[in-house]
Amino acid sequence: MRLLDLGGLNCRAVGGDDGRGGGDGPLVVLLHGFGAPGDDLVPLADFIDVPAGTRFLFPEAPLAMPSLWGGRAWWMLDIEALEASIASGEPRDLSGGKPDGMAGVHAQVVAMLEAAWPALGATPEHTVLGGFSQGSMLSADVALATDWPLAGLVLLSSTLVDAGTWAARAPSRAGLPVFQSHGTADPLLPLVAAERLRDLLAEAGLRVDWHRFPGGHEIPPPVLAALGAFLGRVLG
Repeated sequence: MRLLDLGGLNCRAVGGDDGRGGGDGPLVVLLHGFGAPGDDLVPLADFIDVPAGTRFLFPEAPLAMPSLWGGRAWWMLDIEALEASIASGEPRDLSGGKPDGMAGVHAQVVAMLEAAWPALGATPEHTVLGGFSQGSMLSADVALATDWPLAGLVLLSSTLVDAGTWAARAPSRAGLPVFQSHGTADPLLPLVAAERLRDLLAEAGLRVDWHRFPGGHEIPPPVLAALGAFLGRVLG
């Protein structure tokens, strides 16, 4: 593993020819979820079957969470509202607007990618961007707001935010392959909102590979297997 400062974000590079992101293979960039440490998704590189030479880049969210040892966030959440939603069983609807803090970190991720491509000798055409939970929302926001010719977008346990803006931008991304997975019993980001996101993207012409699984807010082995097949198709 190699540690890099790209656009002001700490990043971990693995895979490739040397296990440290070396070589000229395709690139998979995955953003972790809220409250997770920066290296939370790094082990996935060992469990996803990808084309030979594929590099993985794992950016670390900029906000430290002292209450969670090693935990970090892309933007802060209203924890009391989240806990109340879980306790009541009433799904949260986050689609009404952009979360506070998302715009600033969006710019940081754009800067990170623009620094990563020359630093790693990669190109947008051979890059898949994605993430888990909060990281997937941010990845979707970046992908929909830019015109980079990305190879694909990965949304693991994601949800619909800023629906008006996303709906307006999505048609410009028609044809983009999207891998989306979600648990039927996810207590944090309800399935119904993930289905709304799926439908918004599909109706705009993005090619959504949808995977619904029996489970919660997680990435189970069958999803990893399906994700490997998706990456093989778009990067192979």
